[in-house]
Amino acid sequence: MVQSLRHYYRNMLQLRADLWRIPFLMCLAVLLLFVITVNVDRAAARGAVTLPGWFSVGGADDARAILGAMLGAVSTVLALIFSIALLVLSMAVSQFGPRILHRFMRDGITQLTIGLFLASFIHSLLAFVVTRSDSTSHFVPQVTLLCSVLLTVVSFAFLVIFSHRIAVSIQTQNVVASIVADLSETLTQFLAERRVLSALPRTAEGLAAREELLARCTVEGGVVGAVRTGFIQEVNVTALVHVVDAADAVVRVLYRPGQFVMKGAPLFQVLPGTRAAELTSALRRTVEIGSHRTLKQDLEFGTAQLVEIALRALSPAVNDTFTGLTCIDWLGDELRVFATVQAPTGAYLGATGTIRAMWSPLRFERLIKTAFDQIRQAGMGNPAVSIRLLQTFARLAEQIEDGQYRAALLQQVEAVKEAVPAQALVTSDRADIEAAYLVARQVLELGKGVAITEVENPRANQIGGTAAVVNDACRRGG
Repeated sequence: MVQSLRHYYRNMLQLRADLWRIPFLMCLAVLLLFVITVNVDRAAARGAVTLPGWFSVGGADDARAILGAMLGAVSTVLALIFSIALLVLSMAVSQFGPRILHRFMRDGITQLTIGLFLASFIHSLLAFVVTRSDSTSHFVPQVTLLCSVLLTVVSFAFLVIFSHRIAVSIQTQNVVASIVADLSETLTQFLAERRVLSALPRTAEGLAAREELLARCTVEGGVVGAVRTGFIQEVNVTALVHVVDAADAVVRVLYRPGQFVMKGAPLFQVLPGTRAAELTSALRRTVEIGSHRTLKQDLEFGTAQLVEIALRALSPAVNDTFTGLTCIDWLGDELRVFATVQAPTGAYLGATGTIRAMWSPLRFERLIKTAFDQIRQAGMGNPAVSIRLLQTFARLAEQIEDGQYRAALLQQVEAVKEAVPAQALVTSDRADIEAAYLVARQVLELGKGVAITEVENPRANQIGGTAAVVNDACRRGG
């Protein structure tokens, strides 16, 4: 229940990545509200409706004075909000990179605050226009004026919430945590999809059948090209399997979400090849292609966002090591979650139990290189980064049993160690890196379920005893 409420709250606050749609819709709503309240006021002026005495705010001069003051205040604050929003977007691009910009633009509090102030300005302006008192007519829209006051009060209340939201959203740890939350949600959706569909079992016979079909698709398969240029944002696997299963065919998806495809490039291979023409439009509808990458099904994109934040933090211009270490920690946790899920075989079965859809799944080996290669390169000469990388690999090794995954971790451990001689480090820093390296190697060699603090380290005796002391030295460095 709590998780569902959190998911609902996040969906309410994370809207489309623009700053005009919600404000314009709120302006249309306030125009409708203005028409309703003015009609009520006109009915009250004719005597058809009797309003309570406390609805009155005075004469026309009093009403115009109140509306003029609200117009000045609302317009000033509206300009200030736009300035703050643009400043925050500029800071986000410079500090976190352009790929993170959509997170700030789709923030619901920002959109609602802009919409409320814009709607309050329009409502007050229209109320100011219809308020008049001269020799021929006298009309003071009491209900409309009170609605304008109420809108202005609500707008300034949201200004406080907006200020708090901005202060929270520009904190690096919150940005990183939001990316990780989106990654977790993407992985949850991936698991839910796998529960609905029948994935190919990871058996020797199943994998051999998949390889045979892949070879046949390459030689005999009919080709369906991409309808436009862009990034693969989403593949509706359920619809894809249903379409192919109904046609008694087999399809191979040549691109996975996150990859770039050109218009007309082969996107599907269909067996038998004669079915490609009749399935073209149906297959194309199962794939969403856009101008930018999204996190709908693209775990690698979320990883790239964290890596970009870490690279900017570790750059000489910023030199924010702590942010880089935070990103390494979260990247390690993302890889831990990914590794706990059984590796996909890259094929789904139809209703009859035969392979219907195939693709090249994202592998742990690629994801770990995406996560850490550039950070390791950017952190050369920074012992804290090297130590934290080794610590992260050791922690992953504690919980990962798959031999291929552990081999990929070992490759990363050796890459960090290999880069050390080329760095200008003092003796104590080299000793700390060497100690962290030995701990990571021993955890990888001893296997899953071994706590780092239980690993005896030959070099640990030289700096204070067991690996627990080594970890203290590592923390001192990182």
